Amino acid sequence: MVDTVREIERKYEATAGTRELPPLPDLTGVDGVTAVIDQGTALLDAVYYDTAARRLAADGITLRRRTGGDDAGWHLKLPVAAGVRDEIRAPLGEGVPRRLAALVRSRTRDAELAPVVRIRSERDVHQLLGADGEPVVEVSVDRVTAERPETGATARWAEVEAELSPGADPAVLDAVDAALTGAGLRRSAAASKLARALAETDERKAEGGKKGRKTKEGKSSKGSKGSKGSGKGGKKKPSTDKKSADKKSAGKKSADKKKPAGDKPPEPAARPAGDLVLDYVRAQITAVVELDPAVRRDQPDAVHQMRVASRRLRSTFRSYRAVLDRTVTDPVSAELRWLAGELGVDRDREVLTERIHAGLVELARPLVLGPVRGRLRTWSAARRTGSRRRITAVLDGRRYLALLDALDAVLTDPPLRTAAARPAEPVLRKAVDRQYRRFAGALQETFDLPPGPDRDTAIHETRKAAKRTRYAAEVARPVLGREAKTVTSLMREVQELLGDYQDGVLARAALREIAVQAQAAGEPSFTYGVLYAREEARAAELRDRLPRLSHKHL
Repeated sequence: MVDTVREIERKYEATAGTRELPPLPDLTGVDGVTAVIDQGTALLDAVYYDTAARRLAADGITLRRRTGGDDAGWHLKLPVAAGVRDEIRAPLGEGVPRRLAALVRSRTRDAELAPVVRIRSERDVHQLLGADGEPVVEVSVDRVTAERPETGATARWAEVEAELSPGADPAVLDAVDAALTGAGLRRSAAASKLARALAETDERKAEGGKKGRKTKEGKSSKGSKGSKGSGKGGKKKPSTDKKSADKKSAGKKSADKKKPAGDKPPEPAARPAGDLVLDYVRAQITAVVELDPAVRRDQPDAVHQMRVASRRLRSTFRSYRAVLDRTVTDPVSAELRWLAGELGVDRDREVLTERIHAGLVELARPLVLGPVRGRLRTWSAARRTGSRRRITAVLDGRRYLALLDALDAVLTDPPLRTAAARPAEPVLRKAVDRQYRRFAGALQETFDLPPGPDRDTAIHETRKAAKRTRYAAEVARPVLGREAKTVTSLMREVQELLGDYQDGVLARAALREIAVQAQAAGEPSFTYGVLYAREEARAAELRDRLPRLSHKHL
């Protein structure tokens, strides 16, 4: 059994220069709060799990096994937005629950999940009630002790948490926030207890070493400068964790952006083409990895967004072959195509079901004969059950994990060609122009074909050419600015029109399939014929709009 809770909370600590928390203010008079109930003290004992390279912590994810309190069990927290996380809970057990391990597999891959920190908290809980007597915010004062099992390093601190109760008005949390900060607290620098525990116990390790003793100066009596994380001779061992290496690289770029004004990073136009292409590739790979748990949890639009990210990667590898060596990226593109195809089974079902249902709602009641809505639900559910199982199997399979590793390799060891070192503007402009010309040629071909299956196929190919042009322009936007934005907008318009047409092609095929099933069950098939005819009329209307595109693009 796995439960999910949306957690909206804010964390506070003592102001700079002190580790002592000020007394909590009287929160009874805060807007939206009519009473404060002391819930007593709870003793919480949590062991946090991660890989040796801390892949979960790097992405702001926490996985723990906690006893004590009223929610003992396994908790996986996935970030949603600043101060907002989804907490996915599973019953207590000795090993990491399989469902939770699956939700972090895109990060962990084959790496083992093992204890990294034990955190014990003595928690004083205060329940804030609203005018109706229902809880609105829970405020807790935690006295925390963290310990690293592999080093014995410890850290202690106190903090305050304010968590919005389910269904409560977020404005109450804002009012509580104002009261707490007004009483001398400040927002915590660390996003979570785990983040602070890792940072402070790392500092302890750096100061004293695993076996070292502190001198009066506070320096370790064992090991020389630079010995942290070192092997023999004080030389740092190279990382064998590809994701860790990429995180370090990304962290370095982030740090560069925070340099003083006198040491600003170069403007996009001054950067080499390879940098901008890799920036875009990195963003899409991150999207694939981050969307994995959302797809597994069947979150709205997650399948579509992962499919779009994989499509953007394929398109970028194809459009920027002058920058990235296709002997490396072509095999990766083939695997991305496979992934998009597997994801498309579920996405196509979602789109078709919504489209057919919308058409059904528009029909006058006399045109709806038989159990049409029930038949549509049965058809959709049958496809959904099979597609969900298939997607889960794909994400759990070796082929998918190998694809994620291959994508990491593109970043850690980029297959750059000579053009990658050239100024970005001319290289990226040339790629966008080339894709635009191909789109225009595909559009022209649609006018040379009579209505029918061949023209439907040509329209679909034109839509794909428009997508490639749009994605190429997205890569180039940092240097081409408004020009790239204009191309992106135009191609989005084309995609919507031609996408609507393609969805109609699929809807007509689905309606015929449902009609055959209904007829076999002895149900009227008249309504499906009406919907089919409406789809044909809509397709004709869209075809009539095609010449307008030629005035813009040919």
